[in-house]
Formats: sequence, structure tokens, C-alpha cells
Amino acid sequence: MGAYGIRLTVVAVATVVNLSAVFAGGLLTNTNQSAHFARMMAREASTEIDAVYTNPAGLSWLPTDGFHFSITNQSAFQTRTITSTLPSFAGFGGDVTKAFEGKASAPIIPSIQAAYKTGDWVLSGSFAVTGGGGKATFNKGLPSFEAPISALPNGVNQLGLALGALMPGTTLTAGQYSVNAYMEGSSFIYGAQLGGTYAISEHFSGYAGFRMNFVSNGYVGHLTAIQINPTSNVPALGTGVMVPASAYFNGLAQLPQLQDPSVVNYKNQLLGLSASTADKYVDCSQSGWGITPVIGVNFNYNQLNIGLKYEFNTHLNVENKTKIDDTNSFPDGVNTPNDVPALFTAGVSYKICPQLTASLGYHHFFDSDSKMANDKEQYAGSTNEYLVGVEYKITDMFLISGGGQITHYGVGDDYQRDLSFVCSSYSLGFGGAVNVSEKVRINAGYFWSTYSDYTVDAPDAAGGKLTANNTLKDVYSRTNKVFAVGVDFSF
Repeated sequence: MGAYGIRLTVVAVATVVNLSAVFAGGLLTNTNQSAHFARMMAREASTEIDAVYTNPAGLSWLPTDGFHFSITNQSAFQTRTITSTLPSFAGFGGDVTKAFEGKASAPIIPSIQAAYKTGDWVLSGSFAVTGGGGKATFNKGLPSFEAPISALPNGVNQLGLALGALMPGTTLTAGQYSVNAYMEGSSFIYGAQLGGTYAISEHFSGYAGFRMNFVSNGYVGHLTAIQINPTSNVPALGTGVMVPASAYFNGLAQLPQLQDPSVVNYKNQLLGLSASTADKYVDCSQSGWGITPVIGVNFNYNQLNIGLKYEFNTHLNVENKTKIDDTNSFPDGVNTPNDVPALFTAGVSYKICPQLTASLGYHHFFDSDSKMANDKEQYAGSTNEYLVGVEYKITDMFLISGGGQITHYGVGDDYQRDLSFVCSSYSLGFGGAVNVSEKVRINAGYFWSTYSDYTVDAPDAAGGKLTANNTLKDVYSRTNKVFAVGVDFSF
């Protein structure tokens, strides 16, 4: 009866929804937590108030004792596009290649950083969106939604062969399908950090602290109005008109020829197809928390400053709170590992002259050492980022700055998913600052990222890649731009 193809469709439709974080700086970490980053990028050796996050050991070189604050808002806008090529997609619009675009926007990404300096000690804290930070909406669903549904016409054709054996002379075929698919995913990791910095000597300082991470994810989606166009020489079995797939398969299961115990398996498969092609809805939220220990050291000598920081791996699980899940993908109350990878950062800044400062930075994420859902960490590799920035003081009131960042992910093909993929990139940012007074500064910056497309080719029967004919592949691409403005003040 061609039962293999039918079973494949049933299983795939029941497991299409499997989402993860919407977007982040590393796999799960936002390193752009102030307007200082947006306008210069390389801040790993900062000794200003943004060092609360970027280089907390450098806070010993804040210019005065007392309170120091930085408040920033960033607005991020991103597109995520999956261009998927699959021959069976031709059954819905006639094109084997389809683009599934998701738009993610986060107009408000706030952060606050604060420090109190007294003598050799600095107590600091911050609150920011340390991971995720937005919502992605796919109005046409995802390739993983549509791919199994696109196999329905072929399943009907196989079914026709079986019916031809049971009902000699009967033909049944289908070539088209349609579906209404939608998915919206959101992901936020809120981080509250607290720690202390101590000036060990004239040139060295150290930091120890921790960050509390609170995760809030949400998924809402549906697969509805799945239809096919069965065509048969028996009008009761189809006339080529689009009909609801679930009702059609249920009707076929009631054929007298399928009531005999010898073919009951065929009937059960049809009833399974009917259930799997019925309207399905998902509405699930996830929450969890974890603690990140953070340590750092800083060295300062004349015009040179060097900062080092290490954030330990954050052991974190998220728990499903499911309102509805017709796909059985988000069982209520189930916990899923969602560790935030450990991070090492290093930075060097040098004041070339009183007006000009140059900086270099480096990030290394230990992605493969963190625990992820479905053991994806074995395909995660590690992420490396390289940063450069310059800052020029025009007058005592105005300064301008610019910088760049190269991000290289080490993920393999098996890591990438249509709502949880990453692409290596380079980013460019620029901006400036205005000293409104001796105690108040306004920072503003803008940066954009240019991503390299990531192509995943389907494996052939021998385990190779079908790059020769390019008939089965997904191409992942992204765009990103961020605006930031903030104010620093002290008293």
C-alpha cells in the first residue's frame, strides 16, 4: 500500500514544532549591553561605567569616588530567512524553492549599570537583557512545517496503488496541497549582576561576582486548513478539487473494502493520517533560572589597559507551561536543558595621544561544554569574536568613535534548525558622545551586521551531500541593525 510514505507523513506532522531562542549575540548571549558598545564595539578593556559588564575589574579606574550610573535603551530589528528547496514544494504554488521569512523586532531593550566606588573598593551591579531579546514571527510557517505536508500528494499516489489492488480498475492520484501555517517565538534572558572590585595594587585589580539569569520564552503557532486535490476515476474518491485532508482520509477509512480484518492496518493508517492532518495549535511558555559566577582581572600602566573576564557556564533548565499543544512537542511540566555557555573575554586599550584611544577585544564561547536540548551541544563547536575600536576626542565636550566585530560560529549542519540557526558575520558600528556637564554624558550609536549564508544540504543514501543537483537544501540568512542611546551620570 505504500505504507512507508504514509507513516512518514504522520510522524513528521506530529513533530514539526521544535523551537529555541529567537536571537542572541553568541548562541545565547547578548554582549551588546550599552550604547558604548554600539558606537565603538571593542569595550573589553573599558575603565568607564560600562565596564560593569564588559570589564568589571577595570572599575577601579573610575575617575572619582561616589555613585556612577549608565542607563541605555537599544532597538534591534532583524530578519531571518530560510530558503528551502524541495521538489514536493511544487505542489503548493508550482515552485520547488520557497522562502520563509521571519521578522524579529525589539524596540525596547533596556539596561542599567551602576557602581559605587570608595577608596580601593567598588561595588557594582547591573540589570539587562543578557540573552535573546525579541520576538520572531513567521507568517507562512517554517520549512519543517510544510515539508511533511508537501509529502501528502505522494502519499495519496501510493494509496492509489493499494486501492487499485483492493478495487481493481480504481485510480487515485493527487498533485497539490495547501496549508495555513504560522509560528511566533519569543525569547528573553534577563540578567541581574552583582559583584565587587578591589584594587590590589597601583596597577592590578580583581573582580568577583555573579549574575542571576531568568529565562522567559514563548511559542504560539498553528497548522490549519491542510488540503489536497484527490483525483480518481471513481468520482466518490475525488474529482481534483481541493478538499480538507483530515476529512478525506477519515472518509477513505470508512470504505467497505477496508473493513475486512486482513486490511485493518491500512484503515488504521488512514485514521492516523486523518488525525495528523487535522488543525493543530500550540501555545506554550517556558521559564527557568540559573546563576553565572563571574571573575576578572585588570592591569593598568600609564596609557595601557588590559582587561580579562571569565563567565562560568550557567546550568539552566526551562520548564514548559503549556496551554495547548496538539503536536505533542511541549508536554506540560517537562524540563529542557538550556545552559548559557561559558565566556572568556580579553581586551587591550591604548591611549595613543590625549585625544585618540584604540582598543582590541576577543571573545571565546565554550558552546560545546554547555548542555542543550536534544544534546545539540555535540554539534555546537565554539564561537570566537574579534573586535576593534577607536575613539577620538574632538573637544572636551564631543567625541566620536567607531569599531567592528567579526563573529565566527563553529556549529555543524546538525546544529542548525529553521528557528534556531546562526550565521557567521561581521558588524560595523559608529557613534559618539556628548559631555553635557562634568557629571553627565550622553552616548549614541548604531551598528549593523552582515551575515554569511549557511547552506545545509540533505544527505544522500550513502551519507554524502546532494550538492551536485541542489534539489534538497536549506539556505539560512539573516539581517540585523541596532540603534542605541544612553546616559552616563555620577554624583
